[in-house]
Amino acid sequence: MVQTYLLMAGLMLCSNLVCSPGWGRPWDPDLENREIPLLLRQLQRVPSQNCLKDRTDFKFPWKRGKSIQIPMREATCFYHEMLGHIFNLFGTEESQAAWDHSPLDELLSSLYLRLDPLELACVHDLCCPSVAIEVRKYFQRITSYLKEKKYSACAWEVVRVEAEVSSFIINDIKAKSASKEES
Repeated sequence: MVQTYLLMAGLMLCSNLVCSPGWGRPWDPDLENREIPLLLRQLQRVPSQNCLKDRTDFKFPWKRGKSIQIPMREATCFYHEMLGHIFNLFGTEESQAAWDHSPLDELLSSLYLRLDPLELACVHDLCCPSVAIEVRKYFQRITSYLKEKKYSACAWEVVRVEAEVSSFIINDIKAKSASKEES
């Protein structure tokens, strides 16, 4: 009898707060879509306008400003690949040296929470090899840029802004693909 109550209490607790992606906040898909860009914005240490001369075109895999609608499977692969590479980029030693640890740790934790369930949906390059190749090339350009600029504060700021904008775009692609699947 006591075991039944404990099981029910655990299920209620899990469905409300503790097991939600926000750890202590009820799950909100709109918040989830905004959280990564907001966390990236919190990393800002140098005013972006001070780094205008350092800007570059990293050649994002899809044209910005176009309405992008791709099949859900490819959108999931793209979302997974982008989040994985953002996680890897901001998890480096160079990144640890560039940013305040508290917001960086929060960003990495949030990325990890989103990546973990996606591992089941798509095993890296196996689902969509062409998507994986394009995203990998994009992040190689970003990494080369950082090395070329010797990981300067402005170089990191340019990359942070690029990641922030990219995260908005990948959320948009994911949302449009999901709504297309539903209709």
